[in-house]
Amino acid sequence: MLQAPRARITAVAAHLPPNYRTMDEIRAKITETGGYAPPPGLLEDLTGVRGVHVREDGENASDLAVAAARKALDEAGLKIDDVDLLLFAATAQDLIEPATSHLAAAKLGASCPVFDVKNACNSVLNAMEVAASFIAAGRYRTVLIACGEVGSLVTRWHAPDRQALLRALPGYTASDAGAAMVLTAGPAGEDDPGVLSLQFVANSAAWEACTVAGGGTMHERSVHDDHTTLRLNGDLRQGALDALPRILAGAEGELRAARAGAFIAFHQIAMPQYHEMLDLFSLPESRCMPAVAEHGNCAAASLPLQLVKAREADRIEPGDTVAMLGVASGFSFGLALVRW
Repeated sequence: MLQAPRARITAVAAHLPPNYRTMDEIRAKITETGGYAPPPGLLEDLTGVRGVHVREDGENASDLAVAAARKALDEAGLKIDDVDLLLFAATAQDLIEPATSHLAAAKLGASCPVFDVKNACNSVLNAMEVAASFIAAGRYRTVLIACGEVGSLVTRWHAPDRQALLRALPGYTASDAGAAMVLTAGPAGEDDPGVLSLQFVANSAAWEACTVAGGGTMHERSVHDDHTTLRLNGDLRQGALDALPRILAGAEGELRAARAGAFIAFHQIAMPQYHEMLDLFSLPESRCMPAVAEHGNCAAASLPLQLVKAREADRIEPGDTVAMLGVASGFSFGLALVRW
């Protein structure tokens, strides 16, 4: 019997806007609004983040995605006409209608089918699952995943009091970034590279814990800061703990393989959460990278960015097993094992 083809990551790229906003600059911007003024050093102490990347004026989510996609295509030695399917995968979007994948495709000159994959910060990981499934089914051979995140749009600048500031804290680490992956069909032999396994778990009862509430049918025309900015309404950590038994039951073998792999990328919100993830899943710190300290929370672009940084540091070589762990508001968890 012929084996189904295996999706392999042929290229991965990231694009970080050159503008950089330090936590001290963020504090100054909050103070200028006349609301609660955080004491000097408070944001750095609470988050462990030095600063975030900020897009140019007029730059959209699709622009960031396209910049990264062009890098990924160049790395793969492909042209846009070689792509069979384009997936835009991000928390951000240019418009409610149409899908942002169309805008990215138009800018790239793509004529292939396109659609969006959206699941908060797990969007890229879920897009990998879609791409790998299509490739295994023989539906497409080359899939481009493009991600554009504009976290600076959901930062709350006016906080009337300390409690409002703390609820808005995740928005102060939100960074703008682009990322892209090219997945292609390849052989599925025992030692061949590619996506080896994918596991996903959801605890949807925890959906209210972290929200950007405006723009949908609940608050379609609201301009209130509580609706248009990233806001903690509950305990995200509890959402993870509630789902932990199912995560461990469904992905125990994959987690063991992840710990033994050469590199482990996982979604990072701030440095306290980085250390919580190490403890929660018993991850060896020597195989992880605290990218959030320098680059902030890049949302769905976080995992590809860590892969790029790890490759630049020669921490991933051909034949290595790499793990990608995604956690996202909603609450959802995903794990991908990939042989490089």
